[in-house]
Amino acid sequence: MKRFLICTVLVVAATALYAQKAPPKSPPATASVTIDGKTVSITYSSPRLNGRAGHIFDPGGLISHDPTYPVWRAGANPATALHTDADLTLGGLRVPKGDYTLYVDIADPAHWVLIVNKQTGQWGTHYDKALDLGRVKMSMSKPLAPVEDLQYTLENPGGTTGKLTLEWENRSASVLFAVH
Repeated sequence: MKRFLICTVLVVAATALYAQKAPPKSPPATASVTIDGKTVSITYSSPRLNGRAGHIFDPGGLISHDPTYPVWRAGANPATALHTDADLTLGGLRVPKGDYTLYVDIADPAHWVLIVNKQTGQWGTHYDKALDLGRVKMSMSKPLAPVEDLQYTLENPGGTTGKLTLEWENRSASVLFAVH
């Protein structure tokens, strides 16, 4: 009986240890803002620098190995998703309320371009240019310190306007939008 109990405890302990998963390398994240009673949100996976600072966006860097390069999925894993409860004007692009995928054209490191794509639910490395709703130029800046975790922020500076910002490593890119 004593052996049976010991074996049972060992099996249960081994099962519990095996069932524990390591935290994801690029955990899911969401940025959201409510403007004029309407919600705008971005759902993405947030990769980490993990000691790769200076080796993400540079020629030959991590992003350059994506099959869609120089179009980047602007996150990790599944494609970065935009949901809006209202029609938007995003940097001059009319975006009807609904669901979209965001990509960023990083061909010119000093002038990123945000891509709003109508295809949704795909893995981040499946990009179909024919389904682009449109593209808008982003304002570029450099964060005060390297940004370890890729991060989107959505802000409401007042009224019916908002600001979408993407930061990672040594890049910060933003675009203004308005809710209609």
